[in-house]
Amino acid sequence: MAFDKLHKNWVARQLDLFRSRLAHADALPQLAILGCLSGLLTGLVAIAFRLSFELPLAILLPDGSESFEALPVWLRFLLPVLGALLLALIMQRCKPEHRSVGAGHVLDRMRHHQAQLPAANMLVQFVGGAIALLSGHSVGREGPAVHLGAASSSLLGQRLQLPNNSLRTLTACGVAAAIAASFNTPLAGVIFARVVVLMEYTISGFIPVILAAVTGGVLSRIVFGAQPAFAIPLIDMATLWELPYLLLCGLAIGLASASMLLIYRFSGRFHQRSLLLRFLFAGLLCGGVATLLPQIQGVGYDTVELALSGELALWLLLAIAAAKILVSMVSIGLGLPGGIIGPNFVIGACLGGALGILGNLLHPGESGSTGFYAVLGMGAMMGAVLNAPLAALIAVLELTYNPNILLPSMLVIVVATVSCRMFSGLPGVFSIDRDLRGYESPLFQLLSRSGVTSLMNSHFVNHSRHVPAANAKALLANKPEWIVIEDVGEPKFILKPADLARYLESLASEVDTPADIDLREIPGDRWRLFPVHRRASLQEALLSMQQNNAQAVYVSQAAAPLMSEVAGIITRQDIDNFYR
Repeated sequence: MAFDKLHKNWVARQLDLFRSRLAHADALPQLAILGCLSGLLTGLVAIAFRLSFELPLAILLPDGSESFEALPVWLRFLLPVLGALLLALIMQRCKPEHRSVGAGHVLDRMRHHQAQLPAANMLVQFVGGAIALLSGHSVGREGPAVHLGAASSSLLGQRLQLPNNSLRTLTACGVAAAIAASFNTPLAGVIFARVVVLMEYTISGFIPVILAAVTGGVLSRIVFGAQPAFAIPLIDMATLWELPYLLLCGLAIGLASASMLLIYRFSGRFHQRSLLLRFLFAGLLCGGVATLLPQIQGVGYDTVELALSGELALWLLLAIAAAKILVSMVSIGLGLPGGIIGPNFVIGACLGGALGILGNLLHPGESGSTGFYAVLGMGAMMGAVLNAPLAALIAVLELTYNPNILLPSMLVIVVATVSCRMFSGLPGVFSIDRDLRGYESPLFQLLSRSGVTSLMNSHFVNHSRHVPAANAKALLANKPEWIVIEDVGEPKFILKPADLARYLESLASEVDTPADIDLREIPGDRWRLFPVHRRASLQEALLSMQQNNAQAVYVSQAAAPLMSEVAGIITRQDIDNFYR
């Protein structure tokens, strides 16, 4: 019994030390451990999610988990409609705040909620995403995997009561591991997490994210094998004379990407309408189009394989791309809990394949293969729609294992991304209609990487408002940097010891001295203190000061008899000095 108690106390002390160290921006060993744990947890969750719809589809569909084309026409129409109705019934029973899902939800929680993702939204994403994919909706599996990975890692940090600055890194670890587990592209997962989610580059941030991506990728390979997501033949640019045509391809894909973003934004305007009507319309649209083009249903990676191998005709490639743009963006814009990355790849592969066929018609024998253009289209579409050209470039490299694809990919991806911004005037799809102002600023990023306990000043004395004159000098005995004035039920203030010292000197020349000194009334500068939690980041401390027009905050701790509620003090000057 005594041993168990000692062991629990030792574990509690070690956890406290671990949390305290994580409050610092350079807590690399601790973050590396968390990166591995995050990758392991995210890998398991991502695998469970993928199996939740792939196993039933492999059993129910005639020729494998993506063979919706083999279903009779009436069933291709009915499946999305029934799935949409079921999703509407489930989500109507959820609170409105729990219906937000996907990568956009992750970004919103990162910006406004210190990367604290709720478990309820994660559950809605898991169930909703599985139902959408099981019923053949034109959505991807990667968006839900990103949300699930970020949420599971964030919940791990919340369970361990880690400081909020480390939750941001943990969430990015979950995103990277989810991308790595989905496509077997760990490096693309790392870049996506750093560029799209964290929007920063630091060594202490890269290492845990890399470890998480490796761990998640290894788990995925154990379960699903080491082969990449797509079987891509060895491809290369036929001649440098193709470069002008590649510029035109980038413009064409940029225009298609802009149309996707505009359709998504337009569909999002109907979020105030009935959930049942929105989902029913999405189901009818998907089912109606699928009666003619069943290739749009499900994840669609079988269609990508056909486009890469050049087995689809020009008209079919264009038809699939146009239908997929319409159905996928309307469905996701109306709120279906699916992903956008998968449809990006399908649309990009089909558009790229069509452009490859056109290139061969214009210059027979002097143009690259259809598969070459399909790969370029996949990367360009991903970079333009997600506003993540670097992540798209790395994904293309990892998917092809072919360095010769880099030069043409760089050209097409950059042209598509720039032209998409020009044609649409919109940021990446995850930032549309979300308030992310200030999220990319250097000050926000720097202060979000450190916790309040790493900067707080603990060299202070505390006393009630009234102090006996005979005891006043004792407050200055240990040369504190601040005097905290606190009374039960009253606001807390801080006073500089020098102000009290000057007041005591002025009393020495007086005959009648007061028996008590009111620390709230003596001459001097007093700043009111506002509380921040021990887990808060420096960004939260600064935000609290700005909202309350204050100069200082105090880091709170559990109140106890004869123990102050104030664990430490942070002033605006402390934060300014930290930044400079």
